[in-house]
Amino acid sequence: MTHAPRPKARTWSLLGDVRRKPSPYEAVTARFQYTFRREPAPFELDRGAPLNQWYLAHREGSAFQVPDWEGFRDPHRLTYKDYVTLQHEREVHTDLLIDEHEAARTLHTLDPAWVTLLRRLVVPLRFPLHVLQMTASYTAHMAPSAFITNCAAFQAADEARRIQRLAYWTRALANAHDDDLAATATARSAWEEDPAWQPLRRVLEELLTVPDWGEAFTALNLVVKPALDILVDESLAGLAQDNGDAFLADLCTEFSHDARRSRDWTRALVRYALDQRPDHAELLRDWADARRPDTEQATAALAALFAQAPVPAPPEEVRTAIAVGLTALHTDGGLRTPS
Repeated sequence: MTHAPRPKARTWSLLGDVRRKPSPYEAVTARFQYTFRREPAPFELDRGAPLNQWYLAHREGSAFQVPDWEGFRDPHRLTYKDYVTLQHEREVHTDLLIDEHEAARTLHTLDPAWVTLLRRLVVPLRFPLHVLQMTASYTAHMAPSAFITNCAAFQAADEARRIQRLAYWTRALANAHDDDLAATATARSAWEEDPAWQPLRRVLEELLTVPDWGEAFTALNLVVKPALDILVDESLAGLAQDNGDAFLADLCTEFSHDARRSRDWTRALVRYALDQRPDHAELLRDWADARRPDTEQATAALAALFAQAPVPAPPEEVRTAIAVGLTALHTDGGLRTPS
């Protein structure tokens, strides 16, 4: 008696398409977030356990839902290996920049008035950037698909890179001018007491209290982070260049590569969601509009300090750049129609 041969098993059938071999990116990402919509509970605990209740309320219970999140793709198709390779190359480039500036002793020649402004405007940046990192990490943990989780996790790593490089720059600045610049108390006192920082501190502390994964993603990636990225990576870079601080200008410009990748996956995720649920445009607009006025006021308070530089920049230009950048991001994502 003869038996018909069994069809060869295809492990990529989880993708829903047995005719196509998955890319390495898809093979190590698809369906890895197996806890989403899992019955009877996300995790192998009692359904009433606090961990399960949290995910059920703030992920499965989020208003930001589509029938299938597994169809989303990172525009850059990054795996962990790809990300490490990419950032290794960026880090080598950044190390060479730092070596060049330290050899030229560029920080030693800065105008003392500029250093005074740096104490208020740049040294405290580690605190707000840590909030961006923590919120990106939370979004990664709560996301309904590993295709989204990876993007948010890489974004959190980008923030850690920015924090580390600015911390190194702060130490180098302190070595060149005043050891007190690198003291934790110097940064903390400005963050907690300087009137220019308090509006942003309030925005970020409120951001940390957002439990809904969709709202957290929207507040972070459609409002708060892009506003701060424009302030730091673009406007501050230009101000530093105008004031002879090529070291800081080069660092901020380097960070802009990571910010651009964040905007890319943010736009892609919004478009993907709207393709499946066009009504989500109103939901995301409402969430974004609820955060945008306070965020723009907070960045305006910091932009006002640009006028105090030895070679000043008009604060209005910074405010306009942020407003234009946010509107462009929302329009490109499909939340608003082009004007």
